[in-house]
Amino acid sequence: MLKVEVLDRPVWHSLGGPQKVLDVGHGEVRRLDPAYGPFAAALPGQEHSLAEHLAGAEIWLVEPEAVAAPFGLHVLKVAPLLQMIADGPIEPYDDPEIIQLGETDAAEMAELALATEPGPWAAQTWRYGQFYGIRINGRLAAMAGERMRPAANLAEVSGVCTWPEFRGRGLAARLIRKVMAGMAARGEVPYLHSYASNAAAIRLYESLGFRARRPMVATLLGPA
Repeated sequence: MLKVEVLDRPVWHSLGGPQKVLDVGHGEVRRLDPAYGPFAAALPGQEHSLAEHLAGAEIWLVEPEAVAAPFGLHVLKVAPLLQMIADGPIEPYDDPEIIQLGETDAAEMAELALATEPGPWAAQTWRYGQFYGIRINGRLAAMAGERMRPAANLAEVSGVCTWPEFRGRGLAARLIRKVMAGMAARGEVPYLHSYASNAAAIRLYESLGFRARRPMVATLLGPA
């Protein structure tokens, strides 16, 4: 049974469920291993415990509402998001130009992600899930992959990005279709988060079969 309510707190349920092996928090706080990314979540009313897990770095909270900074922390950024979920059948998708990315591509993946900012990226983010890319003249032009799994049958499409000079060619759409097809083959329903202000991205996701589920907010916290 698809329990979409876990998407209201994707970080909490991912790190307490299918991706528990990546949780380095304890008790009332769950935190993704920082090598994979900066995400964390706390039990309601226990946000003060987040400061113990910050270790001088930044953490991202993805929740239905913005999170007020607990003592010892400072809000660095608040970003409204739109959470979307795939609605309808997903067909198999083969594209001979799409390649599976791995360790030998990690440096280029990081360069692309840091330049285009599809979301936070850390040294081992590429290991979070399967990533695919398209190379043009030997250069990694675009990529997309997987991230949080708050339930065994829900998987997040993430890391969708394209170098500016390669945009307008439909690369992102092809890569998202590939990621979605892989998820569907495993019995997973794809979902994703878009910055609420990115109208072009939202239109693309709608054209690929996603519908809006609910607004969310990313709160970036750092040391006070």
